Amino acid sequence: MTVLALFGGVFSIAKYRSLSTQNIEGNAAAAELERETSELKLKGEKVQQSLSPAQKQLMIAGHKLVATKEFGWSRLLYDIERVLPSDVSASRISVENVFKDGNSVAAELEFAVVSRNYTSVLNMIERMNSSGIFRANLRGQDLQEGDRIVYSEYTMLVTYRPSAGFSSSQTSDVASAGERGGTPGDR
Repeated sequence: MTVLALFGGVFSIAKYRSLSTQNIEGNAAAAELERETSELKLKGEKVQQSLSPAQKQLMIAGHKLVATKEFGWSRLLYDIERVLPSDVSASRISVENVFKDGNSVAAELEFAVVSRNYTSVLNMIERMNSSGIFRANLRGQDLQEGDRIVYSEYTMLVTYRPSAGFSSSQTSDVASAGERGGTPGDR
């Protein structure tokens, strides 16, 4: 029994020394990574300061372009279609800004619809605001007179935040299935 206890004690001390050495090495690696991170931040700040105003605008535009590519446009159109009443038609969607909102990508849109029924447009705005993914504010109303129809175009500022349950960057199942030699249904 004493031999087993002695063997267990020696084993425990060896394991403790091994873990202690690993801990010291891990702390040293973490300190090195922290030092490298601070150096890179300093270099980034120097680069930011050396940019001309035109270069800064280009950088901002580049970031917006990357955010736009991450944005799920088909999901936006699907969500808009879900809240449009049958007597209201979308006439124009113009993207004002695409931005990161936490871990997701959101967009500010100028959204115009046409309708002959003002109440339907108000109901649509109410449905958008209660959906949890849109925040719509009516900006203007413009009366349009055609040859046979009188209707109004309503312009809104809409903030769109896709629901968290859907990925903003969809992968293509068709492309990955094609690489494997089949269709998505053959998996």
